Amino acid sequence: MASILGLSAYYHDSAAALVKDGDIVAAAQEERFTRIKHDYHFPKLAAQYCLGEAGIGIEQLDYVAFYDKPLQKFDRLIETYLAFAPAGLRSFMMAMPLWLKTKLHLPREISQALDGRYKKRIVFTGHHESHAASAYFPSHFDKAAILTVDGVGEWDTATIGIGEGNKIRLLKTMHFPHSLGLLYSAFTYFCGFKVNSGEYKLMGLAPYGDPKYADIILEKLIDLREDGSLAMDMSYFSYCEGLRMTNDKFASLFGGPPRSPESPITQREMDLAASIQVVTEKAVLAMARYARELTGCENLCMAGGVALNCVANGKLLRSGIFKDIFVQPAAGDAGGALGAALFVHYQLLDNPRTADPGDSCKGSLLGPQFTNDQVREELDRVGAVYEYVEDEAALLQAVAAEIASEKVIGWFAGRMEFGPRALGCRSIIGDPRSPAMQAQMNLRIKFRESFRPFAPVVLREEVAEYFDHSGDSPYMLMVADVKKDLWLQLSPEEQAAMKDPDLRKRVNVPRSTLPAITHVDMSARIQTVDERRHGRFYRLMKEFKRQTGCGVMINTSFNIRGEPIVCTPGDAFRCLQATDMDVLVVENFILRKPAQKALSEAEKAKYVASFQLD
Repeated sequence: MASILGLSAYYHDSAAALVKDGDIVAAAQEERFTRIKHDYHFPKLAAQYCLGEAGIGIEQLDYVAFYDKPLQKFDRLIETYLAFAPAGLRSFMMAMPLWLKTKLHLPREISQALDGRYKKRIVFTGHHESHAASAYFPSHFDKAAILTVDGVGEWDTATIGIGEGNKIRLLKTMHFPHSLGLLYSAFTYFCGFKVNSGEYKLMGLAPYGDPKYADIILEKLIDLREDGSLAMDMSYFSYCEGLRMTNDKFASLFGGPPRSPESPITQREMDLAASIQVVTEKAVLAMARYARELTGCENLCMAGGVALNCVANGKLLRSGIFKDIFVQPAAGDAGGALGAALFVHYQLLDNPRTADPGDSCKGSLLGPQFTNDQVREELDRVGAVYEYVEDEAALLQAVAAEIASEKVIGWFAGRMEFGPRALGCRSIIGDPRSPAMQAQMNLRIKFRESFRPFAPVVLREEVAEYFDHSGDSPYMLMVADVKKDLWLQLSPEEQAAMKDPDLRKRVNVPRSTLPAITHVDMSARIQTVDERRHGRFYRLMKEFKRQTGCGVMINTSFNIRGEPIVCTPGDAFRCLQATDMDVLVVENFILRKPAQKALSEAEKAKYVASFQLD
């Protein structure tokens, strides 16, 4: 048996993961420690955390695994530049310093980051091998088809594979520059959102639009084949040779230049979002059908950035192509660190594997946690005013009552989540029955676009009472409709507001008895909560149900826009101070906003401005 440190770095969301004797001990993104959103630098702090959580020193590591093969990626960069030269020279010259200084010397960089104390083998796994391993090996399946879809790894942009026992095999691949992930990112860019972080905003915008451009995309931009592979007409795109995703020919096709970031969102952007979402779903379903045919498997595992498209995931699950689906909760590049470590443990070292019936991701709660003594020390250091409640039942009763009175709660308990979603340990929570809660949280707490929907958390045993879904959805990666008997009949005035160009008027129309989590198309991105995975958070929800009769709450990530999810009690306190959050709960401590020394407006603005808008 072995201790294996997996790493992902130098592209997007650097991370580290530690697998010891096959057990996933720890995993975290570097951004949580540095407070730099999507930090791509070597994950030194995350690696230190993982080693500390495992209780081992660097010398005790048996293997270090890196999530892709940099020399093959460099080969793609060179070949792409030569194919488009002299176009793209500026982009090429901007990329070269990092490659020549760092990426081409990864063994040296890894050794230096580990203080020169690691002297053993470094394994470089393929990018999509890492994705496939991250999806299959922790899943609850003994055998499954595997689908990985993202922007690009070395050369691959999508793969179909099969996992059986302790081995995976990739059977089919799609190659750069043809990429479903890059196609979606091109529309993300064109609609004024940031590539590699704004794709989920585009997905949230889609229900406001009409997919009127879907046929144009299928006729002009791509040739979508029956197996889900696609060939893109690269004359519309600039990502091979430039710093932009799209060009003037693309803009002419869609009626004008890209939307400027932070400018008003028009109906065009809504319709474009709806259109690319429809095309993405069509491609994912086609890939899935081909994967079922190719492998003969009744279950599917998914990873890669496109696997975070929970709307497509929900439609795939309901399609019945596969009996069951497992999506790696850290499906993007961060999860590649975990996949690389698992690949070494099973694929290379040939260790036996027994599938965990509930998956072995431990709820993706793999990050740091803090004792009450550590919390008290940190809160005292920052001058916080708090109440310590030793009895958990009394704590939960008090917090549930605050939620029921429409207070916005920062909830910090247990281990931090690994991946992009807050799953009940670093969450902002509220009452979904409140008509004003969505706009209030978006504008007063998150400082983000008011059209963005919030996700519901629901007691696992009651999910079918509120949503058209049955079974687990512990990682907030499936979208389902709110039950029709919870829908509200809209008045003529409300129906008119739903057609208003101003998204703020649309989002404020109550559409169900759970208005704060019901999107304009009557859907919701659901997370089921159970005792085994979620512990205290589940017990809080049970208490909220006891007090209100409602088994659903709002759950959004504990951060403001442009900031990584909070990691430490100090991070949480700063977020409380800089926003209009009402109550902060950190383990057994309750902090009420009015009791704290107020920040000046200038201090608040300085804190908010310290994070780059994403």
